[in-house]
Amino acid sequence: MDSDLLTAVQKIAGRLTENDLRLSIAESCTGGFISDAVTNFAGSSRFYEMSVVCYSEKAKRSVLGISASLLKRHGSVSEETAIAMARSVRKLGTTEIALSITGVAGPETVEDKEVGLVYMAVAIEDLVKSKGMKLTGSREEIKREASLEALRFLDQALRLWL
Repeated sequence: MDSDLLTAVQKIAGRLTENDLRLSIAESCTGGFISDAVTNFAGSSRFYEMSVVCYSEKAKRSVLGISASLLKRHGSVSEETAIAMARSVRKLGTTEIALSITGVAGPETVEDKEVGLVYMAVAIEDLVKSKGMKLTGSREEIKREASLEALRFLDQALRLWL
């Protein structure tokens, strides 16, 4: 695992294990990249519960229970969808903490949204924090950078709320 991802996961692992908290993840545009980074960390079973990769709108509806009306109103790539994904995967995994990410890795736009547009959310019990950003690069570079940014965002939320 590259050192930036390892550092981010180490920080998260420390905060979650010292507070005896569990993490669940919902990924879309990163296709499991975040979950791969987390499970490559030795000892992740102490804080990591589960993840789902809901790539399609259908999967977001059927697996995570995201409402069709929310997806129609805001799109599958939106801050609102990222928030709904985080809340849903936290309940699905029965964990205290959840991270979600949705976006456009490219090479083509989705729902008229630019390549590199990414939204992420962290749910900690009833608190939710979300963030959007625009990344550049190839599909693989966007997936990696989005994963790293999501892990850093999770670490920031944990520092703020714990």
